[in-house]
Amino acid sequence: MRSLLVALLAATPVVAAAWDYPDTHRGDVVDDYHGTQVADPYRWLEDTDSEVTADWVTRQNAITDQVLAEIDTREGFRERLTELWNYERFGVPTVNDDLLLYERNDGLQNQAVLYLQTGLDGKPRVLIDPNTLSADGTVALAGYALSPNGRFLAYALAESGSDWRSIRVRDVASGRDLLETLTDVKFSDIDWTRDSLGFFYSRYPSKDGTFDDLANQSLWYHRVGRLQSEDVQVYARPDKPEWGFDAAVTRGGRYVAISTWRGAEEKNQLFRLDLGDGDTPNFDGPVTPVVDGFVARYDVIGSSEHTVYVFSTENAPRGQVIAINLAKPAKTHWRTVIPQGEETIESVEFAGGRLVVVSMRDAAHRMRVYSTAGKLEREIALPGLGTVGSVAGQADDSTLFYSYESFLRADTIYRTDLNTGKRAAWQSPDIDFNADDYVTEQVFYTSKDGTRVPMFITYKKGMKPTGDHRTLLYGYGGFNVSLTPYFRIHRLAWLERGGVFALANLRGGGEYGEAWHAAGTRENKQNVFDDFIAAGEYLVESGWTAPEHLAIQGGSNGGLLVGAVSNQRPDLFAAAQPAVGVMDMLRFHKFTIGWAWVPDYGSSDDAEGFDYLHAYSPLHNIKPGTDYPATLVTTADHDDRVVPGHSFKYIAAMQHAHAGDDPVVIRIETKAGHGAGKPTSKRIAEAADVYAFLWRYTGG
Repeated sequence: MRSLLVALLAATPVVAAAWDYPDTHRGDVVDDYHGTQVADPYRWLEDTDSEVTADWVTRQNAITDQVLAEIDTREGFRERLTELWNYERFGVPTVNDDLLLYERNDGLQNQAVLYLQTGLDGKPRVLIDPNTLSADGTVALAGYALSPNGRFLAYALAESGSDWRSIRVRDVASGRDLLETLTDVKFSDIDWTRDSLGFFYSRYPSKDGTFDDLANQSLWYHRVGRLQSEDVQVYARPDKPEWGFDAAVTRGGRYVAISTWRGAEEKNQLFRLDLGDGDTPNFDGPVTPVVDGFVARYDVIGSSEHTVYVFSTENAPRGQVIAINLAKPAKTHWRTVIPQGEETIESVEFAGGRLVVVSMRDAAHRMRVYSTAGKLEREIALPGLGTVGSVAGQADDSTLFYSYESFLRADTIYRTDLNTGKRAAWQSPDIDFNADDYVTEQVFYTSKDGTRVPMFITYKKGMKPTGDHRTLLYGYGGFNVSLTPYFRIHRLAWLERGGVFALANLRGGGEYGEAWHAAGTRENKQNVFDDFIAAGEYLVESGWTAPEHLAIQGGSNGGLLVGAVSNQRPDLFAAAQPAVGVMDMLRFHKFTIGWAWVPDYGSSDDAEGFDYLHAYSPLHNIKPGTDYPATLVTTADHDDRVVPGHSFKYIAAMQHAHAGDDPVVIRIETKAGHGAGKPTSKRIAEAADVYAFLWRYTGG
């Protein structure tokens, strides 16, 4: 494959556009993929820091502002979303002896504030308020861990939505930070040693202040109060530059279980490091394999003395729980605690000396408690079709906290006694919305190849399938991500206006285990698009909507989904909203962490991979003279996960080819990233624009 400098040439649109889109230069870059010549006229837009790209961004945002300004519901959506968003919300607390650490947003704060309180009835105090760290709210708290003795808090900050983190240490009693700041951190957990004197984290080597090459992550130990230059490198594999590392210290403090991951692959290795039984951890011992070879998932759940409890998919594609004694880690000593069942295990928490298992049945959660011997003790009843968002407890305390949500009900935090099963709400949201006026039903439809696919449909009670309801269909379909019924405040504004919301559980996700995931990957990716198209056809055929009233939406891998099906079935949808999408399937692996997605997507570096990627790549399957759905692409200038060049090139190609009267435009957020940590003010503004656009162009 050759790489050429871009010659910027003025482009003449294929057809006369209804909107005065900015002129976008078309270069003469052509790449040779295994003997096939593929033009890439917008290669120059990959340079998102250039002056010419910045000028293009300004001009694109200007035409988008013009389009949005003509929509009369835009301000109404903004006002209603501001009202809806203004409710107090809490995160599930992390419990450390009698200390509760949790996040709280009073309603319209740009960032949630981290609070600490002693006991369930203690008075909370602010430990970290990210809103004070930047004038525009673009610095976010991106992870934290309290030391076992409760004296120190290690916490990570992210700026402008970046995946890069800086880690700092705060003295809990005084509320003041110590001197050290750890940098070059990305895709890292924080786990303390039992002596509370330091913690493990992962970082990348710095390359003259740039981070274009995400390779050679290594595991480090930081001693509190010391400079990062004094940190101890615990484990590195320069011979395996694609490997990444996470550490989990066992409850007794003797061992570190090191998980070795490789991109987004749903397989990892497991190693151990014996820290010794002295007062000071010993990092000189060998790192020895417990699970050698990337054959399945092995996720450490928790530990009891020398034993670690591990979620595994080896010979169990729907998941199982095993126990491994790190003092005798040979496989012959492993014990199966909870074998694979009919349901897919979503998560497991070790709390109160028990295993709390969240599983899925037809994409909705169930919650059960097992002994460490594998005996079912009880099922924790959930209010309905919904999602257990987070579970937290202590290894030796029977109090368990967890959150529950659904399409219509925001996170409620529950407190349950694992000994008795008694449950009470710890924090309940109070939203200006009557959920009882709406209903969610689950349906099953048939995809192109006969596969039975579940879908949730939410609407106002009493609505009948009359064929004329504005309907928003959402999907993802990738990376083993399961879409269970989860709450998003902005969807309420859509429902209140009489809209219908549907979510399809496409192949590529994890709803039915690894087989369901694999059926939507690599050469099977077309199954995902077929599933989504069949969902749209079902909504039309069952009378809920019609093509002129149907909108589709998805983000990241879901943005790829929306782009692909817009190309394949432009007649089926009135409007499309691909957010931060992976649109150039021939070059995605060349940017930031894109190489890590090859296990799901495949790669154009391989001849077979090129064939199936080129067949559906959203950028490469836009056809001149086609009447495409009204399209609002959203991305951000600081997205360092799915770089904005994907969306830039895609919308340039759409504007060049589109033959319809409805707009195809892009909304480019500034000082924002892939989505995490985005300030509330930006979330409201973006949601108002998106929903006003979709409402306008599903009006028929």
